[in-house]
This record gives sequence, C-alpha cells and structure tokens, in this order.
Amino acid sequence: MLASVTNLEEARLALQGGADIIDLKNPVAGALGALQHDAVRRIVRELQGGKPISATVGDLPMEPQRLAQAVQAMGDTGVDYVKIGFFAGGDRQGCLDALRPLADERRLIAVLFADQQPDFAWIEAIAAAGFAGAMLDTANKGHGGLRQVMAPTRLAEFVDTTRSHRLLCGLAGSLRAEDIAHLLPLRPDYLGFRGALCEQRRRTASLDSEALARVRGQMENPSPAFAQGRATA
Repeated sequence: MLASVTNLEEARLALQGGADIIDLKNPVAGALGALQHDAVRRIVRELQGGKPISATVGDLPMEPQRLAQAVQAMGDTGVDYVKIGFFAGGDRQGCLDALRPLADERRLIAVLFADQQPDFAWIEAIAAAGFAGAMLDTANKGHGGLRQVMAPTRLAEFVDTTRSHRLLCGLAGSLRAEDIAHLLPLRPDYLGFRGALCEQRRRTASLDSEALARVRGQMENPSPAFAQGRATA
C-alpha cells in the first residue's frame, strides 16, 4: 500500500494507518506535482529508518536535460525512490538516455499514464535504462480512475510485462477501496492511493484516519471477489 502525502503530519498519519510506502507529492500541482526539496528533506530526516519513501519530480515535459536535473535534485534529498512521469509527446528516448547514468545511483520509477494509452513496449527500454520499477497512473484526474480508463486485459498485460523485466510494478490512478479486490489478483507489487485516503475522497483534501483504515482493511481482508479472482488467475 503506497500512500501519497503532502507533509510530515500526513506522513506520520499514513504510517500509523499501515502504509507500506510513503509517497511525497503535491496534488494541487498536478498528477505528479512535486513538493519543495526542503520539505522532502525534513520528512526524510524525521522518518529515517522507517518505511521506504518515494517522491515525484513534477509534471515536467519530456526534455532530457531538464528532467535529469530535476531527478538529480530530488534524489539528493535522500528519498529511496524517485518517480518520473513519462507523459505523451517530447523526447522520451532522449530522456531515458539522460537518466541512464542516474539510474546507477538512484532507484528510479517510471510512471506511465493509462489515460494516454501508453505503448508497453517502452517497458523493455525502461528496464534497459536501469530503472528500478514502472507504474501506471492517470494524468487527468477528472476522466475517471485507472479501471475506468484501461481495460482489465491491458492492466494485466502491464503487470505481466513489467514483472517479466524484473521491475517493481505499481498500479495507481484515483483508486478507491472497492478497486482493491479487482486489482490484487493481477499481483502488482503495490497499489497507490491518494484521494481514497482523504476527506470526502478529494485528493487535494487532508488525509483522513477512517479512510486510511478502510483502505488498509480492504488490502488485508479483500472481498470474496478477490478470493475468487486469485483462485482463477
């Protein structure tokens, strides 16, 4: 269970609520909006020795030099994983080439966007560039969640392809507690949440302890639909 948080208070609440990965982002600034580096450093320092911490670098264009600089700067904060959005358009291959040297020093996670219908052939190139993992998310949060914008067969293909290249595999994108039973049978390494953990399911609102408990409970004790899916997967 990856929980996206915006500050130290939320990070502590997410840990108390059973999150396995603490993800630092600013949802007000976009799908992968970045927190200020000083704020990230403070959270890393306060949570040192706890759960793994990831951080996003922002909704940046596919410009190799700019992206590499952003990844280097965020990696220098001490987070365990740096998440990089591979948006449609721009110089994707150039970005991979620019990030390859950094992948030797940092654990990088490539984020593809389900609502942009990504080509999963890129996963092989992501692995070849030395990335630690790949995940699916949604770029436009107003167009529905992951299961609304991508067919189950495609989701399964993403998970299978990613894991076949020995990459960490994550699924996110406006996920709700009721999505868990449908996605766990695909066997991703983690599911990512923000809105489902917040007051009134609004991703820009504050984290809510009851919402956290609801999602954690569903992760630990999935509905009967999960048990049936796992048996037939």
